Amino acid sequence: MVRVTVKYFAAFRERAGHACEQVSTDAPTVAALFAELAERHGFLDSMTRCKVAVNEELAEWNSNLNSGDVVLFFPPVAGG
Repeated sequence: MVRVTVKYFAAFRERAGHACEQVSTDAPTVAALFAELAERHGFLDSMTRCKVAVNEELAEWNSNLNSGDVVLFFPPVAGG
Protein backbone atom coordinates (compact mmCIF):
# COMPACT_ATOMS: atom_id res chain seq x y z
CA MET A 1 0.00 0.00 0.00
CA VAL A 2 1.24 3.49 -0.86
CA ARG A 3 0.08 6.87 0.37
CA VAL A 4 -0.06 9.63 -2.24
CA THR A 5 -1.42 13.15 -2.52
CA VAL A 6 -3.90 13.56 -5.35
CA LYS A 7 -4.67 16.98 -6.78
CA TYR A 8 -7.63 17.58 -9.06
CA PHE A 9 -7.94 20.21 -11.77
CA ALA A 10 -11.10 21.74 -13.29
CA ALA A 11 -13.92 19.20 -13.84
CA PHE A 12 -12.17 16.56 -11.72
CA ARG A 13 -12.05 19.01 -8.80
CA GLU A 14 -15.76 19.70 -9.23
CA ARG A 15 -16.66 15.97 -9.27
CA ALA A 16 -14.39 15.11 -6.31
CA GLY A 17 -15.72 18.05 -4.31
CA HIS A 18 -12.23 19.16 -3.27
CA ALA A 19 -8.95 20.17 -4.88
CA CYS A 20 -6.68 17.76 -3.02
CA GLU A 21 -6.79 14.59 -0.93
CA GLN A 22 -4.48 12.05 0.67
CA VAL A 23 -5.10 8.54 -0.66
CA SER A 24 -3.88 5.17 0.58
CA THR A 25 -4.05 2.72 -2.29
CA ASP A 26 -2.88 -0.64 -3.57
CA ALA A 27 -2.91 0.75 -7.13
CA PRO A 28 0.47 -0.01 -8.72
CA THR A 29 0.22 2.64 -11.47
CA VAL A 30 -1.33 6.06 -12.00
CA ALA A 31 -3.80 4.41 -14.44
CA ALA A 32 -5.00 2.05 -11.71
CA LEU A 33 -5.26 4.98 -9.28
CA PHE A 34 -7.29 6.95 -11.82
CA ALA A 35 -9.68 3.99 -12.26
CA GLU A 36 -10.09 3.70 -8.49
CA LEU A 37 -10.78 7.41 -8.06
CA ALA A 38 -13.01 7.62 -11.15
CA GLU A 39 -15.26 5.01 -9.58
CA ARG A 40 -15.20 6.72 -6.18
CA HIS A 41 -15.90 10.24 -7.48
CA GLY A 42 -17.86 9.51 -10.66
CA PHE A 43 -15.42 11.03 -13.14
CA LEU A 44 -17.04 11.22 -16.56
CA ASP A 45 -13.93 11.45 -18.76
CA SER A 46 -11.93 8.47 -19.95
CA MET A 47 -8.28 8.54 -18.92
CA THR A 48 -7.31 8.27 -22.60
CA ARG A 49 -8.59 11.83 -23.05
CA CYS A 50 -6.85 13.18 -19.93
CA LYS A 51 -3.34 14.02 -18.75
CA VAL A 52 -1.54 13.15 -15.55
CA ALA A 53 1.46 14.63 -13.78
CA VAL A 54 3.49 12.98 -11.05
CA ASN A 55 5.67 15.16 -8.83
CA GLU A 56 5.11 18.17 -11.10
CA GLU A 57 6.15 16.42 -14.34
CA LEU A 58 3.84 15.08 -17.04
CA ALA A 59 3.78 11.30 -16.75
CA GLU A 60 2.66 8.22 -18.66
CA TRP A 61 -0.40 6.35 -17.41
CA ASN A 62 1.70 3.23 -16.79
CA SER A 63 4.02 5.10 -14.39
CA ASN A 64 4.49 3.33 -11.06
CA LEU A 65 3.20 4.93 -7.87
CA ASN A 66 5.47 5.45 -4.87
CA SER A 67 4.62 6.61 -1.36
CA GLY A 68 4.88 10.36 -1.14
CA ASP A 69 4.10 10.99 -4.82
CA VAL A 70 1.93 13.97 -5.73
CA VAL A 71 -0.41 13.07 -8.60
CA LEU A 72 -2.36 15.69 -10.57
CA PHE A 73 -5.19 14.73 -12.92
CA PHE A 74 -6.10 17.08 -15.82
CA PRO A 75 -9.38 16.61 -17.69
CA PRO A 76 -9.56 17.25 -21.45
CA VAL A 77 -9.24 20.91 -22.31
CA ALA A 78 -11.44 22.39 -25.00
CA GLY A 79 -10.11 25.19 -27.11
CA GLY A 80 -9.06 26.21 -30.50
